[in-house]
Amino acid sequence: MKRYDVVVIGGGAAGLSGALALVRARRSVLVVDNGTPRNAPTEHVHNYLSRDGVPPAELYSIGRAEVSGYGGEVVTDTVTGVRPGSSEYGFVVELAGREAVEARRLLVTTGVVDVLPEVAGLAERFGRDVLHCPYCHGWEVRDQAIGVLATSVMAGHQTLLFRQWSSDVTLFLNDVLEPTEEQWEEFAARGISVVQGKVASLEVTDDKLTGVRLDGGRVIPRQALAIQTQLEARADFLADLGLKATTREGRGVVVGTAIDSDPMGATEVPGVWVAGNVTDPMGQVITSAAAGMTAGAAINADLIGEETRNAVEAYRTRGATSA
Repeated sequence: MKRYDVVVIGGGAAGLSGALALVRARRSVLVVDNGTPRNAPTEHVHNYLSRDGVPPAELYSIGRAEVSGYGGEVVTDTVTGVRPGSSEYGFVVELAGREAVEARRLLVTTGVVDVLPEVAGLAERFGRDVLHCPYCHGWEVRDQAIGVLATSVMAGHQTLLFRQWSSDVTLFLNDVLEPTEEQWEEFAARGISVVQGKVASLEVTDDKLTGVRLDGGRVIPRQALAIQTQLEARADFLADLGLKATTREGRGVVVGTAIDSDPMGATEVPGVWVAGNVTDPMGQVITSAAAGMTAGAAINADLIGEETRNAVEAYRTRGATSA
């Protein structure tokens, strides 16, 4: 069974950034990634300084090459479980396609899964003209006819956000949101249209979103649709360590689940760190990369502490023996 100082589970921006920090610190590192990044449907990454507009696959390819260039290993595989290991190598990482490996520390950066509203035709457009984040995609749909589909009370806030990018914004209440008097006034003041009734499906023509169809058959022409997704942490494989995702809220609404950690990424399980969307569901690519680097540095410092304690103990033993 191969052994590593650190196994990084997840090869997105957070995982590769953490791995890079660790291999540059001369640690043996294995990155395991199953090849299903959250932003795979998206054509470009935005708000990443010096890399704005890069395709996600290209960003990750560059990252893997950088990690490999310093001696790190990157494999495409799926982690099926993690269990406690020996006193020296505290974790055994089970893999779907190869022999299990041992690790002294773990960095988990598996991200989240977007659970989408159940609207016919929506899933096929997600990441293209069905959007969730104005900072990720707002510029690309600027001045277009934008719809916002209410799935929670956060829809009002999201609507005001997208109004920054277009003067033609329509909020679909979808039998979910009941605006307050203050919100009605805000929508009116900002020229935002509000449509009552439940949304049934999306209209698509020539592989482009053209409208939103209500239950009664009425179609409202739209070129882009903003939604709110539930963000569920990919962390089931940590169950044997007693580490589970907890509910996260934003603006008083449950936005999904995440693994709790301290500011450096350390979890309640000694030896396990997390970074990126798996612990910060609302984080963007650049913030996830920064969090990965922070966690990588923290892991290296933790390993140095352990190695120093062991060295001091051995030093004292040698001194006692020579005396």
